[in-house]
Amino acid sequence: MDSLFLKEVLPPLISHHFELINYHKLGDVSTKSMELELHLDEKNILPKGYCLSEYESKGFSPGSRVQDFPIRGQAVYLVIRCRRWRHKVTGKEIRSNYSFLSKGSRLTKELSAFLKGTD
Repeated sequence: MDSLFLKEVLPPLISHHFELINYHKLGDVSTKSMELELHLDEKNILPKGYCLSEYESKGFSPGSRVQDFPIRGQAVYLVIRCRRWRHKVTGKEIRSNYSFLSKGSRLTKELSAFLKGTD
């Protein structure tokens, strides 16, 4: 999918740090309960403050399913996988710390604020 298009429909933090890997349309047309599920993987960029020569990417954490704004009457869910990085000598793992989830929720911050009626 065109990355410029994704920047228009996804929250800025997500479109900047993640890439669309796949998408699925789920649901039943007869009941009009359609969902769009977008699968996103974190880009291969080491978190700030760490040296690339000392760390290596070791795959992804399990995906988190997050609800975002509906598109054309369909519920939209983002399945987001963050990279795991391992120090080459110590074996210590690090991950980027994204705050795109509302605390204790499975909604993007933007959707949560909209539903609450705040900015």
